[in-house]
Formats: sequence, C-alpha cells, structure tokens
Amino acid sequence: MDAGSQRAGQERDVHHVVLADQRDGAVSHPGSTGGIFLTATPSLSMAHQHESINLRSPPMEPSPSTAHSWFPAPPPPIYSCTLTPELVAKAREELQEKPEWRLRDVQALRDMILKEQPNLRTRLDDGFLLRFLRARKFDYDRALELLLNYHAGRKAWPEVFQDLKPSTVKHVLDLGFLSVLPHPDPNGRYILCLQPGKWKPNDYPFVDNVRALYLTLEKLIQPEDTQVNGIVILADCTGVGMSQASNPGPFLAKKVVSILQDGFPIRIKAVNIINEPRIFKGIFAIIKPFLKEKMAERYVLHGSDLRSLHRSIPPSVLPEQHGGIAAHLDMSAWSRMLLDCEEEFVVEFCQPDPLEGAVLPDDALLGGDAASGPDEDTFRALRSQLYYCY
Repeated sequence: MDAGSQRAGQERDVHHVVLADQRDGAVSHPGSTGGIFLTATPSLSMAHQHESINLRSPPMEPSPSTAHSWFPAPPPPIYSCTLTPELVAKAREELQEKPEWRLRDVQALRDMILKEQPNLRTRLDDGFLLRFLRARKFDYDRALELLLNYHAGRKAWPEVFQDLKPSTVKHVLDLGFLSVLPHPDPNGRYILCLQPGKWKPNDYPFVDNVRALYLTLEKLIQPEDTQVNGIVILADCTGVGMSQASNPGPFLAKKVVSILQDGFPIRIKAVNIINEPRIFKGIFAIIKPFLKEKMAERYVLHGSDLRSLHRSIPPSVLPEQHGGIAAHLDMSAWSRMLLDCEEEFVVEFCQPDPLEGAVLPDDALLGGDAASGPDEDTFRALRSQLYYCY
C-alpha cells in the first residue's frame, strides 16, 4: 500500500456511516450532500470540521423540466454509484479506481482540502470530488491541484465566470455555435459539436462562446459515464474566415486551453476537425504551443474527407450534415437542455468568490495581463502568416 493510501486510512472520518453497494462494491456516505458549498473551520479538529460546516446553498433537487430523455438526469444529492459493471471494470483498468476504496479515496481528498485549504469555498460532496479523482487517475495530489485550478480559473477570468448561467448566453445557443449529439459513440463518449464559422465577431465578443462552452462542459461532466469515458469534440470549420481566425488572439487561446487541460475535470479523448480552411494551419499554430503533447496528438484534421471522419466517429451517430445516418441534428435541443437547468447553474456559479481568503500555490492556474506581452509578439508574427495563407 502506498503512502497516500495509508494516510487515507488513518484520516478516515469515523462519524460517517458507510453503506455497501452490493452490486459492485461501491460505498456511500449518507451524510454527503450534492450541490452545497462548504467552508472548513481551521480551529476545529478534522472530525468536528464536518459537523461545523457552513451550508452556502441547499442541495438541488431534479425538477421535471430538466428531464430530457436522451441525457441523464442530474445526480442525486447522496452519492450512489451508477456505473455499469463494464464501466466499473473500465474505471479500474484505466483510472485506477477501486470500488472498494472509492469512498475512502474521496475522504482522503476531502481531508486534504480541509487541512491545506480550509478557507476554500467548494463543494465537498462525494460525487463532486470523484470528478477530480477520476480526471487525475486517483492521484490525490494531482486531484487537489486540479480542484484548485478549477476555482483559480474563475478568479483569472471573471468576464467568463461572473453571473454564468444559460440565459446570459442564449444568443450563442440560439445561433447554433455548439451542440451535443443525442447519441454517444461506440465507446460511450458524448460528442460535442462546434461550428465556429457561425460566429461573427461583430455580433458579440468571443468570450460569450467560452461561457457557453463552459456551461456545456459542466453539464456533460455530471453523469458518471462521462467521467469514465470522456468526451469527443467535433469542430466543423465551414465558414471560418480571417475574422474568426484572428479575433481571439494567443492570450485568449492560452486561457481557454489552460482551463480545458489543467482546470476542468473532463477527459477530452479526441478533437476531430472537418472542413478546415487553408488558414487553419495558422490557427493551429496559435493553439499548439499551449497544448500538451498528449493532447496535441488527439487533434485529427480530416478536411472535407468524411470517410476519414467516419473512421473516428461512425455514421450511425452522426447527423446527415456530417455524412451520417442519424436524424438531422436539432440544434435547439441542447439549448433547451441548458436553459431548463438555469436554477442549477445559479446555485453553482452565482455565489461569493470561492477563493476569498484562500491561499493558493504559486503554480495555480492564474494568469494576468502581464503574461500577454510575449504572446502578443507571437500573435503579430502568426497573424502575418494567417494573411499569407488567406
């Protein structure tokens, strides 16, 4: 047993009652609640901290309006494993998740947060913390780092996260900039479709697209299936021209990539680009320096060759416009999904600053304008390349 496992066993909170899930060996803490924000009290012992927590908002109960037949309902307030036996086995093999140790590992991460970041306003319920453990293959230290980055990203980019709720990005959703296909691929991964060519910079700022994207990711990561399987991105670049290519710039590109790679608990397993214009090489040149090698290798450029795309995503789950045999994509379906969850996002994001009073490590995901100098120099050179390609 490694040191982290020993520490987890030593620090287990004895006042919780643990129930066994006979189906797959999972366990549940009846005292854990979903959708609440907790703040530790540093002067109390670890066991008493859980009894003296500050309830920032009540747990969310799923409402009838959020019941969409093709997408899972929000998780219940008290954690109970919803993974199939096949996904339990997959999580064990790929994520080092052991059902019999699952809640012990969650408790270990919870204790680390209470000990090292007692002033951090964050959810501490089992289901929420499991997202971070799974995204970092149950490495406690890396999971804690991801959680801190998750909150630090909100501090670093207030124009994205302030008052973040679906009604504030309805114009983006109505435009069809993004959607989610109703059927996952054969690997159980939901497919996030982006159509950046529909966005016109004169209509609204680029940051609104990021807001809509973040809300979509927050919704996608709720089901445990997604936490294990990850997601696939399909970007149709039809209509992308010089105005879209040059508008965000490297500073914004760096922020988006940093949040997706290091500040959000989701596994992006593939990024498929289709109908990319000649200038996409210049666009990718802006993004690639910020991508980790493993992520860069997951970008696949198909051009207009749909047969190439179908080797990655089968036609059975793709809509007609992408050479598939599924029904025509209803771009409004995902918009309705998010808008029906308005209250859920108000509870999640329209709260006091979670980092107020918290002391983060120096390498947390915080970027300032000072970092934009070299990026802007790089951007000027790359913009020249874009014009040349165009």
